[in-house]
Amino acid sequence: MTEDAFIPALAARTLIRNARHGSLATLATEDGTPYASLASVATLPDGTPVTLISTLALHTRNAAADARASLLVTDGTRIDPLAGARVTLLGHLRPVEEAGVELARRRFLARHPSAAGYATFKDFAFWRLDVERAHLVAGFGRINALAPADVLVDPALAGVFAENEAGAVAHMNEDHRDAIARYATVLLGLEAGDWTMTGADAYGIDMMTADGVRTARLDFPEPATAPNALHMTLVDLARKAKAQAAAA
Repeated sequence: MTEDAFIPALAARTLIRNARHGSLATLATEDGTPYASLASVATLPDGTPVTLISTLALHTRNAAADARASLLVTDGTRIDPLAGARVTLLGHLRPVEEAGVELARRRFLARHPSAAGYATFKDFAFWRLDVERAHLVAGFGRINALAPADVLVDPALAGVFAENEAGAVAHMNEDHRDAIARYATVLLGLEAGDWTMTGADAYGIDMMTADGVRTARLDFPEPATAPNALHMTLVDLARKAKAQAAAA
């Protein structure tokens, strides 16, 4: 992204979608003092952060008493985190409703496969941060207050993709790993690795190396507004990446 092409909403969405961990702040039940803890995070199809936490954890007890919370995620590629971008999401932390648990589990385990060993334990549950506002710090002069619409996908559009995402991701990982690798190495200029796709939405796809060390976000040139548009966009990007690789 060039200096002139900086788009705050896009920068924030990329940070949120790339994050696997973040600082979760809740209010202590004793006296309301802010309490920050480290949490593993993923996102629902609309970009809402979701986490898997123990019912015994202090931040869980805090949120059960007062749902107000915030989540800070950073650019994990930086040696000095303060030199990179970061975004704070503010809202209410609530348990995922029963109807949405399977979706939350699938999305979370795609980013945290090792959590499969305890994701079904009765004393663990999925919680979502319903975003009400966001604060982006992306460098000198790049401090922006953002609304939910800036960082989330329209719910109606997200619903369409939620129904078809699992099949699209599985198909790409099973039959087109070469294309995913070129998305990462050619289109994004990242180092080679065993890249997999972990999610897709109207604005782009989420990727991660199989060892879970690196994540990446590939944003689409234009939003995909229907499942067939997602397929065509992925095909077009695969062709573009292959052509660029051949010309290099």
